[in-house]
Amino acid sequence: MKKAFITGVTGQDGSYLADLLIKKGYQVYGLTRRTSTQNFARIKHLIHNPRLELVSGDLIDQHSLTNALHDVKPDEIYNLAAQSFVKASWEQPVLTGEFTAIGVTRMLDAMRLACPDARFYQASSSEMFGKVREVPQTEQTPFYPRSPYGVAKVYGHWITVNYRESFQMFAVSGILFNHESPRRGLEFVTRKIANGVARVKLGKQSVVELGNLKAKRDWGYAPDYVQAMWLMLQQDQPEDYVVATGQNHSVREFLELACQAAELDDWQAIYQHNPLYDRPAEVDVLVGDASKARRQLGWEPSVTFAELVTLMVEAELELERQNGEE
Repeated sequence: MKKAFITGVTGQDGSYLADLLIKKGYQVYGLTRRTSTQNFARIKHLIHNPRLELVSGDLIDQHSLTNALHDVKPDEIYNLAAQSFVKASWEQPVLTGEFTAIGVTRMLDAMRLACPDARFYQASSSEMFGKVREVPQTEQTPFYPRSPYGVAKVYGHWITVNYRESFQMFAVSGILFNHESPRRGLEFVTRKIANGVARVKLGKQSVVELGNLKAKRDWGYAPDYVQAMWLMLQQDQPEDYVVATGQNHSVREFLELACQAAELDDWQAIYQHNPLYDRPAEVDVLVGDASKARRQLGWEPSVTFAELVTLMVEAELELERQNGEE
């Protein structure tokens, strides 16, 4: 039985990855931080599954990571944990660097010491491209990050390359463009829109407050993207891959389609601009070219943009109905 070690197992990607690997017959070990309150909502359906074991550790504690990997001796390591909210990275830039940048080095060094023959996946991000140098973006596009989060992800990406080349480790980075699902955190714009529109539909609020509607992103479906992560670690050689749909859509388009899915006639009637949600330095257009992933991994996205918006809004309508009237 193969063993996989996932940091960030309680997040959107980590929970879907755990689902995927358990279905493939893996024993999964998920790293969790010891805190007074734990949020296991995304993996509550797996808590009593014997194929998932939670391991205590922290990306800012080198000793805990080395010990965890030494005890588990995993075949595959997926480093998904990070301070992953761009807006928060401006409010906590040093903390973002500790988790999202230096945390990658700690994981790689723990692997080098405890299980150097394992295969390592680093969650890189399209935010590394930032002020884009070319459209669409490929594995060869130069980085120009526009937030502390993006800068930290660039560090994590390049330290992964350095460990791969310096220590002959099987270490890869997936440069994933935006990927969403009903498990997305409420602080992210897609979930915020889906939830806000559902609450307007059910009479729980009157407007949806958002920042820049013109920003364009390449949005895909999170379960498709964790499939790409797994595929990268099944290859003969470690290489980095862009994972994207190749299409971009504006925040306004997401809002319009969300209103259609909820059968609301006028998106403008419920939209309200809130400058608090505007970024200090905006990333205007991100769209990825996943030709390499399609060619070498055989990967394809399975959910269209319109289908993604609809399934997220439907999930929010169901959730808000379950929560009852306020």
